[in-house]
Amino acid sequence: MIKITAQHEKFINSANEVYPGQSEFSTTQIKKVVAETGCPFPSWFTKKDFRVGHGTYSLELAGVSVMNNVVDLPVSPTTVGTVSTMMNDVSVVPQMIKEFVPFGHFSDLKNILNSGLFFPVFITGLSGNGKTMMVEQICAKLKRECYRVNVTIETDEDDLIGSNTLIDGNIVFREGPVLKAMRKGAVLLIDEIDLASNKIMCLQSILEGSGYLNKKTGEFISPADGFTVVATANTKGKGSDDGRFIGTNVLNEAFLERFSITMEQEYPSNAIEKKILVKEFDKLEVKDAVDFATNLVTWADVIRKSFFEGAIDELISTRRLVHIAQAYKMFDNKLKAIEMCVARFDSETKATFLDLYTKVDAEAEAYQEESEDEADLEYQRQVDQMNQQDNEILEAYEAGIQDGQQSDYEDFLNSELEFREDALHAIAKKAMDRKTGARGLRSIVEGVLLDTMYDLPSMSNVSKVVIDETVIKGESNPILIYDNSSDKKAASE
Repeated sequence: MIKITAQHEKFINSANEVYPGQSEFSTTQIKKVVAETGCPFPSWFTKKDFRVGHGTYSLELAGVSVMNNVVDLPVSPTTVGTVSTMMNDVSVVPQMIKEFVPFGHFSDLKNILNSGLFFPVFITGLSGNGKTMMVEQICAKLKRECYRVNVTIETDEDDLIGSNTLIDGNIVFREGPVLKAMRKGAVLLIDEIDLASNKIMCLQSILEGSGYLNKKTGEFISPADGFTVVATANTKGKGSDDGRFIGTNVLNEAFLERFSITMEQEYPSNAIEKKILVKEFDKLEVKDAVDFATNLVTWADVIRKSFFEGAIDELISTRRLVHIAQAYKMFDNKLKAIEMCVARFDSETKATFLDLYTKVDAEAEAYQEESEDEADLEYQRQVDQMNQQDNEILEAYEAGIQDGQQSDYEDFLNSELEFREDALHAIAKKAMDRKTGARGLRSIVEGVLLDTMYDLPSMSNVSKVVIDETVIKGESNPILIYDNSSDKKAASE
């Protein structure tokens, strides 16, 4: 523990005057302490390290007590200075994807990032058209470091700039991706920026290229040569009019104005999109898939045209076409792959999309997923077959179907064999799981009874062997019942 600074001490003593013995304060109470005592507003206190709820902060989280004016506090950002910035030498150059196919504004953005100039870019376009991947692959090609931030409505200054963190009993400042990118002259990629709240305004000065004054440490960070900002969004920062991108917000005009240019990214041309899919199929080692790739592109193009004409409410993105290619690798059925990847749409849209593909590709193999009712019927059929074949199995044993074991079976068959209802269901289920159907019933029963068949000849007075569900599952041995005793004994006992 280190003695706190005069600034910290003043607030804690002032808080003790207004709220004696209290360590937890609301924002309103903090403002009251400031107003009544004249102490500076404690910005160090209203950070995540001290937060216990929305607008509520506790000194006890940092080991501070206001009782009896005990004011010891762990090391603060003021005492550690810039040594707490937590810099590291880890490279964040994105990995090159050899199958990547450039399109759209790839060349333009490459020229911008290759110039080394500070030139913020705003890229907008519908979901799944490769905006983020384009930025990362340009950085990979140019061997430029790229710090990616995935924005949500909850993203605040601490997430972007950095925050105070308790490490080994000391509060140190851990830099966020923005400051790291500035120091290293890297590309700052702000993904889905239109999901941000007005807390994103903390980047105003950074978007001007003028550096940033870190209020937590007092340090002014100037951007290194090569630093620039690229933001991606599904909208142009004006919100979503059609409701497709719920959660997007209207961004401040002054904030948007600080981006030098806006690029509108569209879906690739049919030729480019086909090339993307062919490369994906090649990577997946799917043979003879060129026709499938061609049909998928044609299918997606028809859907998109209908969407832009207002005929339908959904469309197929390039990303979803890649997902279909991957599903085809796993399921080896075109229609099933498509159905699995469009299942997020409502049932009518899904049916329309599947029907449309059959018109594009008349040779698409039929696919009909087994319904739950059909599965239940098949399960019951297996159970019924098990009941019917129970006697057949016993007859097979009695006939000595396995050469050389007749004597053993004779001893075995001198005992009554009882299959309980739950055992029959368990056998049928195991046969279904193995996909053997009725053909596998005998082998399942043989596996369960094998040890018992060999043990029985050396045992006397066993009148009945009982098989229940636990035996079939391998959780217990068959139950042996003796004719001279009413006791039931498990073979394992």
